[in-house]
Amino acid sequence: MGPASRLRLLLVDDHPLFRDGVAELLSTEEDFDVVGRAGDSVAAVRMARETRPDAVLLDVEMPYHPVSTTMRAIRRAAPQARILILTMHDEPSLLQGVLSAGAHGALMKTATREELVGAIRAIGYQGKTVLSVSRRSAAELRLPGRSPLSGRELEVLELAARALSNAQIAAQLFIAEGTVKRHLTNIYAKLDAVSRLDAVNRARAAGLIQLTEDGIDGVPALPQS
Repeated sequence: MGPASRLRLLLVDDHPLFRDGVAELLSTEEDFDVVGRAGDSVAAVRMARETRPDAVLLDVEMPYHPVSTTMRAIRRAAPQARILILTMHDEPSLLQGVLSAGAHGALMKTATREELVGAIRAIGYQGKTVLSVSRRSAAELRLPGRSPLSGRELEVLELAARALSNAQIAAQLFIAEGTVKRHLTNIYAKLDAVSRLDAVNRARAAGLIQLTEDGIDGVPALPQS
């Protein structure tokens, strides 16, 4: 995409005041077009599929689903979209986790207008990976920093972390139970883990997965593309 094109933006944040304020700010930029606003992960995926944004500004802490799950669903719904994570937490493990899960950048919510606009243009027009974090966090990040786990392995581990059985995981992901077992075996090997709990704890410590307090019960399913 060249600079003559207008960037289509989807804003995802569960705080309406912040979300609407950022939308108004970005709407003043001639090359930005805010095509959608969402307040939870389910709405975010639906709107990504409907609006086909070029870039998604995604709060790292959203209702219902871990950010890694939400990112994968958004990328399935809108494969062309590049994802910029917005966060209040300058933690290396968290930032490493979202980059490993496929984010194209991370920006502190304390960033200036110029930093936000510049980051969006960098990922949208130039395809760059953008980090606007403390020097300490930047020094500890591994770039490109891809996760040791595949996307499917992350999905399996997230469901295992919510105490689903192998059979339940298989049903949720539409795969065979034996395939789930193979994925878990690979996960243990890659994380040097000896059990499900050990694997979950290691993955959480590395920022590869995040869990909501509600677990799986009562959490709306993400829309399927």
